[in-house]
Amino acid sequence: MTQLARKLRVSDYFSLGWGTMVGVGWLVVMDDWLTRGGPLGGVLGFAIGGILLLPIGYVYGKLVAAMPDASGEVAYTAKVFPRPISFYTGWMMMLAYFIVCPWEAVAVGRIAGYIFPALDSIEMYRVAGKPVYLPHLVIGLALTALVTVVNYRGIRLSATFQNWSTFGTLALFLIFVAVGVTRGSPANFPPLFTHTPFVSILLVLQIVPYYMTGYESVTKAAEEANPQFCAHGFSRAIFAAIAVGAVFYIIVIAAVGFVAPWRALIGAPFMTAVAFQHAMGSRWIVSVILSAALLSLFKVFNGNFIAASRLLFAMGRRGLVDSRLASVHPRNQTPAAAVVWVGMATAACMFLGSASLVPISEVGSVASATGWFAVCAAYLWMRPRVTDRLIALLGALVGLAMVFMKFMPFVPGHFSEWEWLALVLWIILGTLIGRPRVTQLAAVSTDPERNS
Repeated sequence: MTQLARKLRVSDYFSLGWGTMVGVGWLVVMDDWLTRGGPLGGVLGFAIGGILLLPIGYVYGKLVAAMPDASGEVAYTAKVFPRPISFYTGWMMMLAYFIVCPWEAVAVGRIAGYIFPALDSIEMYRVAGKPVYLPHLVIGLALTALVTVVNYRGIRLSATFQNWSTFGTLALFLIFVAVGVTRGSPANFPPLFTHTPFVSILLVLQIVPYYMTGYESVTKAAEEANPQFCAHGFSRAIFAAIAVGAVFYIIVIAAVGFVAPWRALIGAPFMTAVAFQHAMGSRWIVSVILSAALLSLFKVFNGNFIAASRLLFAMGRRGLVDSRLASVHPRNQTPAAAVVWVGMATAACMFLGSASLVPISEVGSVASATGWFAVCAAYLWMRPRVTDRLIALLGALVGLAMVFMKFMPFVPGHFSEWEWLALVLWIILGTLIGRPRVTQLAAVSTDPERNS
């Protein structure tokens, strides 16, 4: 059987983890973040969310070192739970990764339209009242094709692309924040919260799983580590991704609240760029921000594409979806069939347009949190040493709480009927695709030794 190429280093795994996590939400939907919680509510929401993810990251680090399997959550839960549970865990994580791809493909069209207003033309149709423009579709489809080809050709090419876009984003981010805040004022911060402090933080916490999803994508490329790679490098990459990701979001929210009277800018397209332009009185800083956003978009698209295609490939190899998805290109050593299918599905979903951006964030958060809960519960079931058991319990409770925040109707910001519909349709699709295989395998013993 042709194996996946083994060429990744620790820096590559950090670029994958952080790059998959931080996209262009900080530019495209900043107004939604600040409407939810205000500057301080946003900062505290992401800070608390980042801290709460540390025990989950610890569990992932332990499991990937012991089981370097591209199926990630599927492999971990299959050790102790029946196969249907491992399938649906993997299917939910598949949603968390895959759904980001059309999100970014749509976002690149919006960014291009902001830079070149002439692109906001040739309206084809509307979705939920929002127009879908032909130039936006063409640009998004072109980016989708590029990412698909890069991943089809080889993991080293994909990792190099990921590294350059990741560290380029960080460099440009430091430039525009350092320059912009010299013109800001603490007087721009109020109101610090948009609701009561508790509700403001809670509303931001609800979307943290979606915008912090990505650190666990390290596990999906575990089989592609360099032969000299040390297993502890997985944990280092995961923790670095969580820490840098949380700090990034905290800084950018605080910076937007500091440089301009943010309340007056709610509803402005690309509020982050508008706020910095307001502070500087010049367009050049907008060019820097948009350059950082484009690089960030490329890397998060590529990172989630890697994670989604590897997970789909690994589920095919386990017989949980069509086994043809487990094929490996004999020369490129990439999961070629899975890469092509993720590319085609991304292109198809692009036609939903920008109306899908905020609902995708909501459903993606629940999908991620579901997978995190299942992984921590599986590790807890494996009965590790007492300290690890307590950490796994904490991680499981965090994941479960993040799910309940969106499911319980009495919690502010709970699922709307459209988000429920999207989630139910995804589960039905998974049942139709995977149920015959899952049912066939459900009778397999859940004994860890037999399922290893």
